[in-house]
Amino acid sequence: MYRKLLLIITLTVLLNCEDKPNPNATMVPKVQVVELQTKEVSVYKDFVGQVYGYKDIPIRTRVEGYLEGMYFQEGNFVSQGDLLYVVDPNPLKEAFNAAQSELARAEINRDKAISDFNRIEPLAKINAVSQRDLDAAVAQKEGTQQMVEAARAQIRLAQINLGYASIEAPVSGVIGKTQAQVGEFVGRSPNPVILNTVSTIDSLRVEFFITEGDYLAWTKKSKGQADLNNELQLVLSDGSVFPYKGKVKFINREVDAVTGTLLIQSIFPNPDRIVRPGQFARVRAEVNTIADALLVPQRCVSEVQGVFNVMRINDEGKAERVNVKLGEPYMDYYIVEEGLSSKDKVIFEGLQRAKNGAQVEMEVVDFKSQVKAQ
Repeated sequence: MYRKLLLIITLTVLLNCEDKPNPNATMVPKVQVVELQTKEVSVYKDFVGQVYGYKDIPIRTRVEGYLEGMYFQEGNFVSQGDLLYVVDPNPLKEAFNAAQSELARAEINRDKAISDFNRIEPLAKINAVSQRDLDAAVAQKEGTQQMVEAARAQIRLAQINLGYASIEAPVSGVIGKTQAQVGEFVGRSPNPVILNTVSTIDSLRVEFFITEGDYLAWTKKSKGQADLNNELQLVLSDGSVFPYKGKVKFINREVDAVTGTLLIQSIFPNPDRIVRPGQFARVRAEVNTIADALLVPQRCVSEVQGVFNVMRINDEGKAERVNVKLGEPYMDYYIVEEGLSSKDKVIFEGLQRAKNGAQVEMEVVDFKSQVKAQ
């Protein structure tokens, strides 16, 4: 009896198992795919740049002496003509006084020579004195007049040097940290000669280097010459994009033979004076325009040992792995150079479930870029 009951239970279990289908044998993986399209894109590239003031004017002392006064606050804005430093003017005043004394002596000698000439000239006309005495009087008068002119030149020079004791701001801008303090001897190496720097930062100079390849692509895009009107963007160290666009000011005449790069200088407005000289930033420039660029979302691309590939759905609805050659990145796409064509469908979601050569169930979706256009 017990054996019959066990046999009935076993047969019931087997019949129930046969009625349930094997899910692993019939399940087809579902994937989401995007259909590739072509469009005109502008290729941008970032270059490391160095920021300078539009004018960075070093403040030099043109005379030597002890620094007597400093009349500004470091890091503040100064206006053109503001008094910045005063070098001890006393030695320069003494030089000026000595030049004045030399002028007075030269004028006395000149007046005496003129008096002698005025006395000798009529006597020479009646042959009361020799021609030699007349020639000597003429030479003496002309020589003393030249001595007077030389003394006057020395006064002007002493006056100029005395003016150099007061150092004024050559331009309006932000002044930096002083290189000399009050009481320090300046103007003679190894003591400071450059005391400070004033930078005009309402506009900025940003210098960066591009490779020969980028330069050639740029010139081809501009039909034979680099486009000086090409708008530039400045990407700051925190990743934010500076709100004001820049322009190329000049392109250097030669490619550096050592680095193979070309210097570009650009100008950016800086009305808020946020960016300061000395900062490093990235200059973003449009280096090429591709009329019919085939774009594939970066998320669709896999890399194995330096080889890039995507999973494409063929006409039979099967997934197949395709090696691709990629060009420049564009936003969150790659530009495809080889391996795919327009209207191809590549797997966007479900790459882990799709096996090479396996049948899949696909759903076509629209890829929404998460990056704003340049």
